[in-house]
Amino acid sequence: MKVKLLFVFLFLPLLMAAQNYYIHCGNMIDGKSNTVFGETTIVVEGKEITEVIKGLAKPKAGFELIDLSEYTVLPGLMDMHVHMESIYDKNSYLNRFVMNDADIAYRSVGFAEVTLMAGFTTVRDLGGSGVNVSLQKAIARGLIPGPRIFTAEKSIAITGGHADPTNGAKKDLMDYPGPKDGVADGPDECRKAVRQRVKNGADWIKITATGGVLSVARDGKRPQFTLEEIEAIVQTADDFGIKVAAHAHGDEGMRRAVLGGVSSIEHGTLMSDKTMDLMKEKGTYYVPTITAGWSVADSAKIEGYFPEVVRPKALEIGPKIQSTFERAHKRGVKIAFGTDAGVFPHGLNALEFKYMTEAGMSPMETIKSATMNTAELLGVSDKLGSIEKGKLADIIAVKDDPTKNIETMLDVKFVMKEGKIFKKP
Repeated sequence: MKVKLLFVFLFLPLLMAAQNYYIHCGNMIDGKSNTVFGETTIVVEGKEITEVIKGLAKPKAGFELIDLSEYTVLPGLMDMHVHMESIYDKNSYLNRFVMNDADIAYRSVGFAEVTLMAGFTTVRDLGGSGVNVSLQKAIARGLIPGPRIFTAEKSIAITGGHADPTNGAKKDLMDYPGPKDGVADGPDECRKAVRQRVKNGADWIKITATGGVLSVARDGKRPQFTLEEIEAIVQTADDFGIKVAAHAHGDEGMRRAVLGGVSSIEHGTLMSDKTMDLMKEKGTYYVPTITAGWSVADSAKIEGYFPEVVRPKALEIGPKIQSTFERAHKRGVKIAFGTDAGVFPHGLNALEFKYMTEAGMSPMETIKSATMNTAELLGVSDKLGSIEKGKLADIIAVKDDPTKNIETMLDVKFVMKEGKIFKKP
């Protein structure tokens, strides 16, 4: 019995190996163009797309037919701002003191699965306790279902900053966290904090360039790193061949982050026109997270949901993100899809499409923001982001044409990741 169990455990990923398919699509959106193509056949061999054929082609011998002729087929979606370890509720602040890493890990398995089932085959995890690295590895090894994860491991903050893990704790628990814990003051400590993140398994770096909404700290928007510190972080990350994302609500912190060379600004709530123009000049992406903004504002209206120091920040900052997104889009800032899932329930990531279209972005633009734009931000556009020959077979399907009914994105019917089917009608 033990031998049989060992065999199943060791070879389960092989038993789930991708097969060869002909996928018949009623409509197809490739993630690159602005066209909704009619009847199309996608040929998948193993993990890759090997051919895209106009019309519904007859399968060759050895290929299985997947009939999605009544659906619209798209590339797997990508969310550039999630927290796969966590979910905010009224117990979140207490949980920091009572949950062990194993508790966090077991809970995150469900978050990963529901995210994949919602059609998100790739995510960028922007900060957790470090369990996110183990989750990334477990998914990559085929041990559990979930999206492909690019992770920042633990966010980097200044002492008392938005991602200082001891904020709000009693004095004898605060201790003095340093670079090992993701807390850094001065360029030298910032370099060490980046190196520690990479040592721990990060393939992105996240900094909190300003105060934040949900941290137990008074400020939600003032700058929290000097330009010199940010430059040290970006240069050190570049030495490892990785990029930096910057959480930022206030404009001055954003300006410093963009000047310092970060690849993306997260949230961007109080972004000025000048900072938008600077981002256009530098090629910096904006990841808006509108869904999280509305979610925290709604939760702040519930008595006792957040600590009192958090409530006014949530009520002030949350509702402003959608209008900032509207301005940034009109001004021509590059947009990459991101939601901050974990602040609101995982699996509802596609709500962002609805909010983006409400703010003036066309449905096709929102889809491209979650496919090719995100692939370009991640530096993986040679393998992900579109349905075309040579790309990994990350493919989803929805019932309606999302360019006519964007809310169909909230009900994904089919999910394939690297040629493996995880969900089908």
